[in-house]
Amino acid sequence: MSRVYWDSMLFIYMLEGNPAFSPIVDGILREMDQRDDTLCTSIFCLGEVLTGPRKFNSLAGIDKVKRYFSGDSLEVLPFTVETADRFSLIRATTAAKPADAIHLASAAAASTDVFFTNDAKLLKLHLQIPGIQFITGLNTRIYGQFLP
Repeated sequence: MSRVYWDSMLFIYMLEGNPAFSPIVDGILREMDQRDDTLCTSIFCLGEVLTGPRKFNSLAGIDKVKRYFSGDSLEVLPFTVETADRFSLIRATTAAKPADAIHLASAAAASTDVFFTNDAKLLKLHLQIPGIQFITGLNTRIYGQFLP
């Protein structure tokens, strides 16, 4: 049983049904369910995921995102004083962009085991963040054989 943090794009792929990436993300989620892992993300992620539906004034999309983020299948992490402290450390010591640093700080403050992202720039930083055991992309085989 692990705590697994998802970056915003994974939720966007899943909720919007992205043809290239939603099957991969859905497979990761199924495997996480089988393992009884905890899916978590930050409250900041909710704002990022809501942006697309808001741009298109999609009330159904906005409602879908809000319902998913308020459901029982996801732990939405708050931005706390500890998270802010970790954010400042990440920003001061790495080349991570502010949005990425918020995600990383949120995951670290929650002591996550795996941080999933599809951001190649973030993965290229080869970060080691105390509080996160493993940072990976969608092309890594950590959950069975369904990943490319």
